[in-house]
Amino acid sequence: MEQSTLHLELKDTEWPYTYTDHDREIVRAIVFDDANNLYFERVNRNDMFGPATLIETSGGGVEAGEDLPTAIRRELREELGAEVEIVCEIGLVSDYYNLLHRHNRNHYFLCRALSFGKTHLTMDEVEIYHLSTLKLSYAEAVAEYEACRDSKLGRLVANRELPILHRAKTLMDAMR
Repeated sequence: MEQSTLHLELKDTEWPYTYTDHDREIVRAIVFDDANNLYFERVNRNDMFGPATLIETSGGGVEAGEDLPTAIRRELREELGAEVEIVCEIGLVSDYYNLLHRHNRNHYFLCRALSFGKTHLTMDEVEIYHLSTLKLSYAEAVAEYEACRDSKLGRLVANRELPILHRAKTLMDAMR
């Protein structure tokens, strides 16, 4: 399997840039099972970004003292209830959220689900973002990202995640 990683630099073209005052290290994963189902989060939110229903990869912020593999395993246990094998790194997407004055460094991994159990969502994930798990085929996931482009935040997320999803599909096809 080819192991070169994808590196993308994206700008926030949805909201005006004023300044960036912090960086955030984030881990995210394309998770698949033995039947090649893919697992994502459905997000329903209405906040400073406006109302939006999105699809997004599972993941979140890297905590102090964590390395990237430890962080992605923790995040996937919390959000999907999944124990995973990290197959490979997919790439790094550097993007900006101008409304938050934040630069994100999104580290993406391809992970095989070994088992699923109970999720451990935060109160914000439950009450503000209304996270739920989606199990989709590759084509269904592409269609979901395209459908999310009707909101400003949805366009930012789709621009970040569709290239990663396409790269993950290439990597998964090479494993067969």
